[in-house]
Amino acid sequence: MDVSKFAAVDFAPPRVSIEGSPETGLLFSSAIPLQPYKENLGQMLRHWAEQTPEQIFLAERQADGDWRRLSYAAVERQVDAIAQALLNRRLGPYRPVMILSGNSIDHALLMLGCFVAGVPVVPVSVPYSLLSKDYLKLRFVFEEICPGMIYVADAATFAAPLAGLDLAGVEVVVGRGELPETLTSPFAALLETPVTAAVDLAFARVGAETVAKILYTSGSTGQPKGVINTHGMLCANQQMLAQIWPFTDQTPPVLVDWLPWNHTFGGNHNFNLVLSQGGTLYIDSGKPTPELVKQTVKNLAEISPTIYFNVPVGYAMLLPYLEQDEALRNNFFKNLQLIFYAGAALPQDLWERLEKVAIQATGKKVVMTSSWGATETSPLATAAHFPLEKAGVIGVPCPGVTLKMLPNGDSYELRVKGPNVTPGYFRRPDLTVAAFDEDGYYLIGDAGRFVDPADPAKGISFDGRVAEDFKLMSGTWVRVGLLRVAVLAAVPLLQFALITGHGREEIGILGWPNLAVGKGLCKDLDVDISTEELLRRPEIETFLRQALEKFNAEQQGSSTRVSRILLMSEPPDSDANEITDKGYINQRAALQRRRELVDQLYADPPGVGVIVL
Repeated sequence: MDVSKFAAVDFAPPRVSIEGSPETGLLFSSAIPLQPYKENLGQMLRHWAEQTPEQIFLAERQADGDWRRLSYAAVERQVDAIAQALLNRRLGPYRPVMILSGNSIDHALLMLGCFVAGVPVVPVSVPYSLLSKDYLKLRFVFEEICPGMIYVADAATFAAPLAGLDLAGVEVVVGRGELPETLTSPFAALLETPVTAAVDLAFARVGAETVAKILYTSGSTGQPKGVINTHGMLCANQQMLAQIWPFTDQTPPVLVDWLPWNHTFGGNHNFNLVLSQGGTLYIDSGKPTPELVKQTVKNLAEISPTIYFNVPVGYAMLLPYLEQDEALRNNFFKNLQLIFYAGAALPQDLWERLEKVAIQATGKKVVMTSSWGATETSPLATAAHFPLEKAGVIGVPCPGVTLKMLPNGDSYELRVKGPNVTPGYFRRPDLTVAAFDEDGYYLIGDAGRFVDPADPAKGISFDGRVAEDFKLMSGTWVRVGLLRVAVLAAVPLLQFALITGHGREEIGILGWPNLAVGKGLCKDLDVDISTEELLRRPEIETFLRQALEKFNAEQQGSSTRVSRILLMSEPPDSDANEITDKGYINQRAALQRRRELVDQLYADPPGVGVIVL
């Protein structure tokens, strides 16, 4: 690889160790020893408050458009007051704090106060409260956690979901407003709490085994499960990242980030990266939607990040603005050292477009990289700490991590062990036992293969979810994750896709359309046209046929060739676990819910709206 084509980034060279055989299984680990790490996250805050007290730690845009900024010293003062307030209320492991609102400075202060006081914090997915029709997931989490305090930024916004909870004995803290018939406390009152020696005493008791967070994951079906996140596993993960990204020691990271803190990517990987390295986090209130991405664009026009984190759908939303606006593009790349994607594979067309705009702005490709892991692994388990030239590579094990790789068809099932791995699930010993094998490796459920079997240091490429992959009637394996990415790259009319064909002769697709692209294909379009009417337009069928026929012509066999497709007008349902608030589609849950559409897709003759290729 010609690294001169890339802007310079100081990575630790990948060094790996491998034992075993491809036939019986491998143990794949980093040959870089994991160095000692802090016992708790609060130590990071106190370190930077002493070393760089005036450095801006947190910033968010206010209603008047100006940025509210807090230094490390200011954050520490307010966090200690909050920690005292939590201790005064006797909150602790059995009376944690639930946060229902999204990212904000006040959310961060409360979370950090919990870290210092040794109180578990439970940030809950905002859609459980604001997009749900039945609040079943919110009630489930509430009843399992038994919180002593709940925080919401705005009382009126959360009045309806809170009304469905038994709040007896639970203090509701609000950023603004009041709740009818419910006693609330203003968040500002927490900040006014006089600090005593009790804070330092409590902080001294926070060790590596202390629970920092409980993060709820949606799971494939059923109710969410609470992943225990200890201080030790989160601190170990940041030490791993610091060792493979030494450039963050030289340049404290500046992030403009929207990724939600109830997820491990935004709340652990990104927030804790800033905290551990003494950087600055600009909280982005934008989201990867046609309207809210404009807020992200506004923020990036003002703030040049050093590292940019996003998910593939976020890059898809942002790229048109970078391609069309030279000033935005130049500011975005001015200080940028690294582009990072995770959570799903980045389609190759988005990869190439990002490279193109980087060259336009800087004359060189910006380094793009990814990692792999889960909520249960803090999240970092592997990382590509070397320049990549194409999407799909998830790198090598991080220092301290060992992968058990078991033969799984023509790839390997991956299992994880390391100090970054969760001790289990909150109040669910049954789930905890089922999550680990006989050697203590976490059963993450993903598959991978070596980029170059002769040179493991070139890393692993992601090969899909073991539970998603299926066999056609012929016995041929279909790698669902890889096929989904390839199809989405080939057919821009598709925003999301479900891959079908388990036990059948052919592969099919249930697809959600990108409505903006669909409307752009049609001439003389009524502005008030419904989604159902749009999908019946002949231009839509013509485009799908041509794009998929071209795609099929490039395929070598039945495991990647698409035979039929049906576009769906009903959007993915978050209550049914079909989609997360980061925009990831849950293949298993969505196919189970839409069984009738799968039958319609394969009916003879095909059902209404089915396009057979």
